Amino acid sequence: MVAGKGLTYAAAGVDIAAGNRAVELMREHVRCTFRPGVLGDMGGFGGLFALEPGRYRQPVLVAGTDGVGTKLKIAFLMDRHDTVGIDAVAMCVNDILVQGAEPLFFLDYLAVGKMVPEKVAQIVAGVAAGCRQAGCALIGGETAEMPGFYPEDEYDLAGFAVGIVEREELLDGSRLRPGQVVLGLASSGLHSNGFSLARRVLLADAGYTLDWQVPELGRPLGEELLEPTRIYVGSLLPLIKEGLIQGLAHITGGGLVENPPRILPEGLNMRLDWRSWPVPPVFRLIQENGRVPEAEMYRTFNMGLGMLAVVEAGDADRVKGSLEAAGEKVFVVGEIIPGRGEVEFVPELK
Repeated sequence: MVAGKGLTYAAAGVDIAAGNRAVELMREHVRCTFRPGVLGDMGGFGGLFALEPGRYRQPVLVAGTDGVGTKLKIAFLMDRHDTVGIDAVAMCVNDILVQGAEPLFFLDYLAVGKMVPEKVAQIVAGVAAGCRQAGCALIGGETAEMPGFYPEDEYDLAGFAVGIVEREELLDGSRLRPGQVVLGLASSGLHSNGFSLARRVLLADAGYTLDWQVPELGRPLGEELLEPTRIYVGSLLPLIKEGLIQGLAHITGGGLVENPPRILPEGLNMRLDWRSWPVPPVFRLIQENGRVPEAEMYRTFNMGLGMLAVVEAGDADRVKGSLEAAGEKVFVVGEIIPGRGEVEFVPELK
């Protein structure tokens, strides 16, 4: 038997009081994301969201979940935590947007080695900022202190989004036809994919530091790597509702090689001319320092295109103009052709 005072949860490394303070610090960030349909406030066992009666004829709910991945290592090294929440939201809402869905609500999962309320509030502020960009409500989440599982200064962050689309407006690949045009929407950089390779090449092998001022980038390397994933909901959703978008592909892990086939029906290929858009300098920095083959770059990174939109040839100029008016950089990058559900690059990648 152990003499003296018994152990407490705090002595084991979990500070309930710090957790409660973190909730209070994040409360206003969460509330500022609320939209019509949100029921209740923070603190319940589940988030509540009511669909507007009579608004939908045949509603289909679309759900997606994802995390930020090893991009978080950059946030740890820079001790900057206000942007990775945008990445968590972006990876989820861009995915459900691909099927034509309007994001309704989001939930986050944050696991920390040590509860530091101010740091947690920064992270959740980023999540809230992403939700505002996407027009969805942050209606719940979980913040777990896990001492001994994560180092004190580290954490993991993931999320879950739910959206809605009318069944007849669902983008499922069935609208794709030969002769349609592929538009590429510029990315904001690496987004949240390929960071294990990027960190290995730039930080471990090349020995660059995150405060290195890179002339080609026009800013320190760390700022470039931490640039949040672009959220395409605001610019694409109105065009989806107009019926002008026939298909979408979110370019995430697997790059431009493996993502487009996920929307291609049997008998069709997507042909992409990789000379038709400018590749941002950060990708060339990785390729040259790591001597990474061209084909490997295009199957790992987005190479400057965060989303591909398939449109009818007669609508291409109108859609491109609308997207540019909404702040997107857009390029005509390819077309849909007969094939076997693959991406063809011209010229062929080596």
